[in-house]
Amino acid sequence: MSEDHKVGLARAIRLPHATAMVVGTIIGTAIFVQPSEVTGQVPSLTGAALVWLVAGGLTLIGALVTAELASTFPESGGVYAFLRESFGGWLGFLWGWAMFWTMHSGIIAAIGMVFAFYVGFLVELGPVGTRAVAISTILAISAVNYFGVKQGSDLQAAFTLIKVLAIVLIVALGFSLGESPVVAGAAGLAGAADLAGETAASGGGLLGGGTFSDFLMALVAGLFAFGGWHMVTYNAEETVDPTKTIPSALAWGVATVTVCYVALNAVYFYVLPLETVIASDRVAADAAEMVFGYAGGVAMTGLVMFSAFGALAGIVLSGPRVYYAMARDGMLFKWVAELHPRYHTPHRAIVLQALWASVLVGTGTYRALFTRVVYTEWIFFGLMAIGLFILRRRPGVTRDYSAWGYPWAPALFAIAAFAIVLNQVINDPVESALGLGMVAVGYPVYRFWAKPDRILPETAA
Repeated sequence: MSEDHKVGLARAIRLPHATAMVVGTIIGTAIFVQPSEVTGQVPSLTGAALVWLVAGGLTLIGALVTAELASTFPESGGVYAFLRESFGGWLGFLWGWAMFWTMHSGIIAAIGMVFAFYVGFLVELGPVGTRAVAISTILAISAVNYFGVKQGSDLQAAFTLIKVLAIVLIVALGFSLGESPVVAGAAGLAGAADLAGETAASGGGLLGGGTFSDFLMALVAGLFAFGGWHMVTYNAEETVDPTKTIPSALAWGVATVTVCYVALNAVYFYVLPLETVIASDRVAADAAEMVFGYAGGVAMTGLVMFSAFGALAGIVLSGPRVYYAMARDGMLFKWVAELHPRYHTPHRAIVLQALWASVLVGTGTYRALFTRVVYTEWIFFGLMAIGLFILRRRPGVTRDYSAWGYPWAPALFAIAAFAIVLNQVINDPVESALGLGMVAVGYPVYRFWAKPDRILPETAA
């Protein structure tokens, strides 16, 4: 065993930090952008509300499933470890493979792009400047995490606390501030009512003329806003008492996010006409500008940038722990599993992630990135829920936490996950083929790597 492996990961993440990781990772930039994506697919108040309700419900069920699995296998890697134990190393490897090339790095790239777009609202940036800002931000946060999990988790906790307080302030002021917001809100509601009336008169119904397929596409946008709920499990070996801390952090974190999202959407629809919500590419800033004037739009832009930075802190922190776990299992180059002798971090995995996410910034668009992330992830989430059934029936497998609603809730979760993926394949077969092809390529790579001489001594048994 190398000296790097003797170092070991440092247990420095307690319940407040873990909860902050859940909240801060989920509340990134999407809630300040995705309401327009959702409402564009289902142009009605009731349809949009239903999308957010279903997205939140699926997230909660997924978090509960993940909490049980985390209490069963409290080790670094999270979903990678759960799939490995349920189905075998091949599926765990495909998750990690897709994480690096598409899912996790894609989230980092997408949020980095949104951060840069909002910087461009304050300071004029061309296409090259926008990408340069996004890449610089990713590299800066990666550097912080390179120097220690305590530094990374403290940064995440601080950013999370401030942005949750900011959201509370925005909601309170949005509904209570003087005559002008009330008048604007009334106009917004009237405009929404007019549009809803026109929709109903034309037979649009609950989804504003959208189909069930449109609803599922809107759900993809909503689920991206809730994305990241599972990432706290990646750091199980750096978490104090993980079998209790991680389930509690998931429950408290998802509940906090759901309240924040419902409140923010209520404010958006209160102060803006529905057609404005649909057309806006910065709906949060538009809502703030309606209530507070131009200065409010600038302030909201600052909050989005702050939130993006905080979300990146958590996402950059969590991903390398999966690549570390895979390399420790002999599924990647052994040097990826080496820990920094001083900082106790998987420093090489952090560098690899930062470099590839930077490449994606230069090659992808925001919509393509978030769509590919969601439908790829949810293939594995559906399989993870099925894995829960397998593990419940496996002799000798114990758990410290049991998911609520078993077996109906996990079954519903799996069915919804596969419906989302199937709908994406039907609606965009070319893009789906590219994304799923990237995942499929991982299988022959796994067959190459899964050789006894590549398994590290401490995991060979």
